[in-house]
Amino acid sequence: MKQNIYDNETFFKGYNNLRKSGVNYNDFVEQPAIKSAITDLHQKKVLDLGCGTGQFATYCVENGASKVIGVDISKNMIKKATIENAHERIEYICSPIEELDLKNIKFDLIFSFLAVHYIEDYPALIEKVHRLLEYRGEFIFSTEHPIVTARKEMNNWVKDEDDNKLHWAVDDYHEEGKREQHWFIDGVIKYHRTLSTLINTLISNGFVIEGIMEPQSGPDGLEQMPKLINEKRRPSFFVIKSRKCS
Repeated sequence: MKQNIYDNETFFKGYNNLRKSGVNYNDFVEQPAIKSAITDLHQKKVLDLGCGTGQFATYCVENGASKVIGVDISKNMIKKATIENAHERIEYICSPIEELDLKNIKFDLIFSFLAVHYIEDYPALIEKVHRLLEYRGEFIFSTEHPIVTARKEMNNWVKDEDDNKLHWAVDDYHEEGKREQHWFIDGVIKYHRTLSTLINTLISNGFVIEGIMEPQSGPDGLEQMPKLINEKRRPSFFVIKSRKCS
């Protein structure tokens, strides 16, 4: 069974409140990086894997996309998306990404935001993305940085007796696989992969890498969320822009 933490009411409430605040890592670090990687949305067909409440789908149509399909495993997310981000050029599908079966359509752009680390079979995901892309189509995605997911205990900050962060511990880096942590609830499962696995799996499946980012916050984010200064010490996210070349 695929993990569906976003339909846990405690998790969904905590996550939804975080996103509504507008003061979070997504708004100040991850999303600006993703949007900076987009060359052109005009008249493009877009697939958003892990679309959440549809905010990015709306961004795409507002910037000229001809069609957007947003996919999410969570009924809560899809329900909220259809209420808050409905549009005639957006279609929402409630499905695990792994089970998505789209026929007779190919996309110019496929995006996935902080969903890849929930997928157990990364090579199968990349094969699916390759099938769904037009030739020369782009796949842009973000994932938790491997130095964040590496340590099995996922309690990476080493602190002194006054709770000051001394340094970030990296361990178990080459032991890929399942990690488990508390985030709003216990038992949130993620999958750790090395940088080489993330990149080489794309290359071996017919993609070229066009850009890599380990984003930090700009001045506005640092002013509103001073703890984002820690992104200079270790990045939270890894963003890859790739293109189908064969």
